[in-house]
Amino acid sequence: MPKRAGGHSAFSTLLLAWCVAFSAVDASARERKPPRASEAAVVKRAVDGDTLELEDGRKVRLLGVDAPELRHPKAQVETFGAAARDFTQKQVAGQTVRLEFESRTTDKYGRVLAYVYVASTGFFLNSELVAQGYAHVESRWPFRHLDEFRELERNARTKALGLWGPVSNDQP
Repeated sequence: MPKRAGGHSAFSTLLLAWCVAFSAVDASARERKPPRASEAAVVKRAVDGDTLELEDGRKVRLLGVDAPELRHPKAQVETFGAAARDFTQKQVAGQTVRLEFESRTTDKYGRVLAYVYVASTGFFLNSELVAQGYAHVESRWPFRHLDEFRELERNARTKALGLWGPVSNDQP
């Protein structure tokens, strides 16, 4: 092949241009976020305020919320844990729900990470737990509803709802 003025052949120049162009396309493809996937499932029971067991045996950890511990091998039962579990149980047990995912779909324990919506009504369990004071915002990692959930928690605190209200003797 004939050499160009800089000592490169036309082929090597073309090959270099092709590599640069395709590496740019590949980088932009990696930067795009995947579509927000979702799936339907039936809830068997609430394990605690922020964890569900599905009929198929999978466990779901609700994204963006942290309810008081009901049982934990390394922590004590926390005040309002039973109330948070009972609220979650009442809202979703036996219901068909839509699980909506962020980019990370499981945690280190193998639980599915999801936002949970009751299919028949659109009830958004994650947000209602925070709005009614059954959970606080879990903000160690960014998530799509972070600002909304923080505002819901501020309102629950202001209104002294749930966790933010007076402690009653009947709460473990």
